Amino acid sequence: MLRQAPRLLSRATSMMRVRSLSTADVPATPTGDSSFIEAWKKVIPNIDPPKTPLSFMQPRPSTPSSIPSKLTVNFVLPYQSELSSKEVDMVIIPATTGQMGVLPGHVATISELKPGVLSVHEGNEVTKYFISSGFAFIHANSFADIIAVEAVPIDRIDPNLVQKGLAEFTQKLSTANTDLEKAEAQIGVDVHSALNSALTG
Repeated sequence: MLRQAPRLLSRATSMMRVRSLSTADVPATPTGDSSFIEAWKKVIPNIDPPKTPLSFMQPRPSTPSSIPSKLTVNFVLPYQSELSSKEVDMVIIPATTGQMGVLPGHVATISELKPGVLSVHEGNEVTKYFISSGFAFIHANSFADIIAVEAVPIDRIDPNLVQKGLAEFTQKLSTANTDLEKAEAQIGVDVHSALNSALTG
């Protein structure tokens, strides 16, 4: 049987070469279901186009031709809104690139926030919050949206608890064995160090 295999194989390949491709080998194009198409044409005018998130948002005021005297700030946390459309003179945010002052007419910017102090200046009053992280969206029309993961007014922070937390996380960092433990401890050290400098500075 194995001795005849080359002969059978050569005969099969020669037969395949002789056979020409005909139109019968090409599959026919599928025909559409005309009843479905007609039914769809009757229904489609009654279907509203899908709504996007932009459909539910109020449009921002247009960019004014002159620089306004006030900056409108929205400062929100996942569980509450600290400031909503509040007109202020200036905010200073702890960006990852350094402290950033935002005045009316600031260039449009998106900035990541690091643990630090957010200062809201309104006349002679300065309100300070400690924020853990987040983002700031500065719009060209003198609006600023500040979104923080966690925030607390500076005057509500207990310095003794900050010192205790800093010592605990420093100890955890020195004894951490896994990468996850090191990362968690490093975040704790960074946040408590920023809290400490916010209280002392």
